[in-house]
Amino acid sequence: MPFKRPTHYAPVTLDGRQAIQADADSAVSLYRRMVRIEPAHLGRVSFSWMVPEIIPGANLSLQDTEDAPVRLVLAFDGDLGQLPTKDRLLFDLIEGVVGEPPPYATLMYVWDNHAPAGSVIVAARTGRIRKIVVDSGASHTSVWRAHDRDIASDFRLAFGEEPGALTSIALMTDSDNTRSRVRAYYGEVRLFDRSGSTR
Repeated sequence: MPFKRPTHYAPVTLDGRQAIQADADSAVSLYRRMVRIEPAHLGRVSFSWMVPEIIPGANLSLQDTEDAPVRLVLAFDGDLGQLPTKDRLLFDLIEGVVGEPPPYATLMYVWDNHAPAGSVIVAARTGRIRKIVVDSGASHTSVWRAHDRDIASDFRLAFGEEPGALTSIALMTDSDNTRSRVRAYYGEVRLFDRSGSTR
């Protein structure tokens, strides 16, 4: 992300498993893989992560402190022309800065300091980014947390509409807003189609 210090992602072995270590020092960036899964084939996503410590002062509901030690970020296709004028103007600005248009919709699975698991948080800047809290607070730090989610169901929960094609999946550890340091670990991420086959 232009004008931002990038998070450093590196492969490591931790607790006998292959993982990605993420280190952010007042930093933000994605570790992303492009995919293309049409809505009819969307199934589940399984992932795990481990957070040694949460970020003091972080709060995903507030724009000025909107950091998280771990996020799994799913981007979806759609008709950008259907968006409200405010979002289209914002997307045009973002495209001019980063060199590519933002996704039509972005669904994140997140760890938040405050909101309880199951909460949906709408991003302060645009309603086209929505976050589902799957871990909350400090009670599960320093242990591996595993999650298995139905992508289409979660998209409907967050946005109240049907998803388009899934176009990318990414890891994101960020601490730029709180100007703090954080380290986190991501385990394997797996996508499954509706038949249960691995994508």
